[in-house]
Amino acid sequence: MNRRTVLFGLGAVSIGTAAGAYFKLYGGTSETALTTARADKVIKTEAEWRETLSPDAFAVLRKAATERPFSSPLDTEKRAGIFHCAGCDLDLYSSETKYDSRTGWPSFWAAIDEDRIGTSIDYYLVYPRTEVHCARCDGHLGHIFDDGPRPTGKRHCLNGVALAFKPTGNRVV
Repeated sequence: MNRRTVLFGLGAVSIGTAAGAYFKLYGGTSETALTTARADKVIKTEAEWRETLSPDAFAVLRKAATERPFSSPLDTEKRAGIFHCAGCDLDLYSSETKYDSRTGWPSFWAAIDEDRIGTSIDYYLVYPRTEVHCARCDGHLGHIFDDGPRPTGKRHCLNGVALAFKPTGNRVV
């Protein structure tokens, strides 16, 4: 590898990082950019969200942070139940569509109902990704990828701290 290749690579990374930050602030996802229309919309100030959410949940749901992989107990949750938004308690995902993606985050091949989630394009890592958020409170949940199992082929890769689990019975997957 010569000096020109290294400098070009560093320049591309710098431009990509700056572009990602720009899109994150101005063109990508943010609380103000998400406009899912719902009659039961939950709207709170940043201070109100900070009062009701843990610091980790606030960072993920309101600031689109990502929790460390394999850090959420919901990644290995196997009981029957419903996964709710940790911000507004909207039921989003069923244990019936949960599977082990081996990525370190709770993964589902479909939401309970597509009207319960919203999507937007996230350019934070320069290349476009499909961000998934709660349709009621616009909380960032994670991302959707096209490498999931049948029948949808989708992987809803979610932050466990953005979810609350309510068991409905016992089941081993």
